[in-house]
Amino acid sequence: MNGWIIFDKPVGLGSTQAVGAVKRVCREAGLGKVKVGHGGTLDPLASGVLPIALGEATKLCGRMLDASKIYDFTIRFGTETAGLDAEGAVVATSDVRPTLAEVEAVLPRFTGDIEQVPPAYSAIKIDGQRAYDRARAGEEVEMKARSVAIYSLRHPGLDPGSRSATMKGGTPDQVRGDEVREGDRLESLTLTAHVSKGTYIRSLARDIARAAGTVGHVTMLRRTKAGPFDLSQAISLDKLNAFGQGAAQSDIILPLEAGLVDIPALNLSPEAAGAVRQGRVWTGESTHDGLYWGRDSEMRPVALIEALAGTLKVVRGFNL
Repeated sequence: MNGWIIFDKPVGLGSTQAVGAVKRVCREAGLGKVKVGHGGTLDPLASGVLPIALGEATKLCGRMLDASKIYDFTIRFGTETAGLDAEGAVVATSDVRPTLAEVEAVLPRFTGDIEQVPPAYSAIKIDGQRAYDRARAGEEVEMKARSVAIYSLRHPGLDPGSRSATMKGGTPDQVRGDEVREGDRLESLTLTAHVSKGTYIRSLARDIARAAGTVGHVTMLRRTKAGPFDLSQAISLDKLNAFGQGAAQSDIILPLEAGLVDIPALNLSPEAAGAVRQGRVWTGESTHDGLYWGRDSEMRPVALIEALAGTLKVVRGFNL
């Protein structure tokens, strides 16, 4: 039992709860106790791609946490909340509603390497305590800016049915299907961001709204890609539960190497595979320097390998 379940996490379920659900389903499927971990926390109010690793794939969770991610998110203009999301208490209001052109004009400021102040309601530790615990206790929490990378930030487009924005007077649920017309004042707007690890979309939404001359908060947040995994591979909670009731494992679990598709594979000789399995350095390999995943003659993953000047060194071995 080594591989990945790519879960389309619904709103209201925490990442830890999702891991618990996978453990429960594995027990129900008769798989016994399985080591389970996730590849990147999603807030309960967020939905979308949550890679969940099983068995030896859990050795790749750290790599998945470091991977870039893509999100769709909706900014509701006019109110800013303490948590920068739909559940927080309102801390600022504005009568200003920007046009699409005004929002698009400020987006370049938030592309590339930027400094970002995380939300006070976040899991970052301050003096050993989670920031959200301090904030909920009524403390004034001072968050330090951190460097993150925004690889792309765009509006999905103006084509009919692009599900892009809501006009003033609409509701956030109408973001799907309304076409933005030039000059319209926007009540809310959906954007897509490709970001580095450590990026807080709630902070990004706050800063975009402020730059556009108003305030705002996130009403919808959906992760569409995490590392090599996207929504096309994700399964619903119903389908996950069906696995516990006898659904085919092949319909639910992706192989371990599915988390390695962005790294080139290196075919190992039986001798090299044996050395790598034992954690020994292997020399005399003719390949370019870099990171590989080594596989044996039966195409089974053996280890993550660093190649340097013809020498192979194990970064992380797999006990398959």
